[in-house]
Amino acid sequence: MTTPQNLKYTKSHEWVRTEADGTVTVGITFHAQEQLGDVVFVQNPQPGRKVKQGEECAVIESVKAAADIYAPVTGEVIAANHDVADHPERVNQDPYAAWMFRIRPGDPTELAGLLDAAAYQQLAESEKH
Repeated sequence: MTTPQNLKYTKSHEWVRTEADGTVTVGITFHAQEQLGDVVFVQNPQPGRKVKQGEECAVIESVKAAADIYAPVTGEVIAANHDVADHPERVNQDPYAAWMFRIRPGDPTELAGLLDAAAYQQLAESEKH
């Protein structure tokens, strides 16, 4: 399982990358896409939507299940990846390139509460057993 060191993670299996402009890019982890199986549908939040940390804001469906994607931080959705909505299989091909949406954080200190790669790896491994 790949867990890039430069990202932060949530307990609900989203990855979070802080961009140079202070916004955050969000996607699902390799572990999450592996558990889901072949992804067939992605519904991202609309830009302009205000979200709270932990709020359900997107949906991903696979041949096996549907799952919610949660906002890792409170803020405003500023972009949604239409490419991944049009080609959901890209989530399986490279989950760390197939981002879902971007948020402008309202409280950047919330990022400090997210998991680092080692902590997320431990969480994911514990779920496999």
